[in-house]
Amino acid sequence: MQTEIDKKLAQNLVLDELFDLTLYKKMLNFAGLNEKEILNKLIPIETKHLAAWQSFFNTQSAELGLGRKIKLFVLLSLARLSGSAGIHLILQAIEIHGIKKYLAAWERYKNDPLGAEIKNILEDEFKHEDEIVSSAKRTKIYPERVRDIFLGFNDGLVEILGAVSGFFAAFENNISVLIAALTVAVAGSISMAASAFAAQSSQKEIENTEIGKKRFLGENATEIESTGSFRSAMVVGIFYFIGSLVPVLPVIFGATSPLYSIVVAGIIIIAVSYIVAFLSGMDAGKRIATNIIIIAIAVGVTYSLASFAKSFFDIAI
Repeated sequence: MQTEIDKKLAQNLVLDELFDLTLYKKMLNFAGLNEKEILNKLIPIETKHLAAWQSFFNTQSAELGLGRKIKLFVLLSLARLSGSAGIHLILQAIEIHGIKKYLAAWERYKNDPLGAEIKNILEDEFKHEDEIVSSAKRTKIYPERVRDIFLGFNDGLVEILGAVSGFFAAFENNISVLIAALTVAVAGSISMAASAFAAQSSQKEIENTEIGKKRFLGENATEIESTGSFRSAMVVGIFYFIGSLVPVLPVIFGATSPLYSIVVAGIIIIAVSYIVAFLSGMDAGKRIATNIIIIAIAVGVTYSLASFAKSFFDIAI
C-alpha cells in the first residue's frame, strides 16, 4: 500500500511527464525543421515514460492542473517569440529539471521497487534525451550567455532600485532623481562590463594554463568553448543598463515617490527570478523569496541612510 508521500510523488511524476509530452507536441505546431526533428525523437521517449509511470502507479487518467496549464502557456509563448534558440533553451531546462527530480527520487527510493523504475528512466535521460537535446550544434545555447544576461539585468534592477529609493529621500523633485539615477545606471553598466571582462579574462588564463600543463604531461585536455571575454562583458553591461531602466521608468513618467519603482521592479524581479530558476533547475519559490528579500534590504537601507543624512546634516545628498 502506498504512503501519502508515495501518492504525492506518483501524481507529480505522472503529471510532469504529461506536461513535458504536451509541451513537445504543441511545439511541433510552430517549430522549425531542425527543432521538429528533435521533438519527434523526444515525444516517443516521453510517451514511454508516461505510460511507465501510469502502469507502475496504476493511474490511467491524468489531467494538467491550472498551475501547469499556466506554465505551459507561458513556455509556449516564450518559444513562439524567441524561435529556435528559445525552444532549445526550454528543452535543456526541461532536461535539467527532469534529471534533478529523478535523481532526488532515486536517492530516496533506490532500495524500493520504485527505485528500479526511476533508474530505467534516468538511463533514458542520461543516454538518449541528453544526446538528442545536445545534438543540434547550429542552435547551441551557451549557459555562460544566459548567465551573463540575467546577471547583468538582475544587478542593474536591484542596484538602481536602491539608488532611486535613496535619491527620492534626498532630493526635492523627480527631475533630480532621474538625472542622478541615469548617471548611476550608465556608470554602473560600464563598471559591470569592465568587471565581467576582467573576471572572464582571468578565468581564461587559468584554464589555458591548466590545459597547457595537462598537454605537457601527455594528458587529454580539451579546450572549453567560451562566448569570449569581450562579448560577455558587453552582454553584462548592456543588460545591466536595461535592468536599471526598470525602476527608472516610473520616474520618467512623473513618479514622485519610490513606491511605483518598487512595485514595477518587484513584479519584474519575480518574473526574472522564475525564469532563472526554471533555466537552472532551482526552486522557483526560494529564488523569488531571496531576490525579494535583497530588494527589501536595498530599498530600506538606502532610503533610511539618505533620509538620515538629509535630516541630520540638513543637506540633499
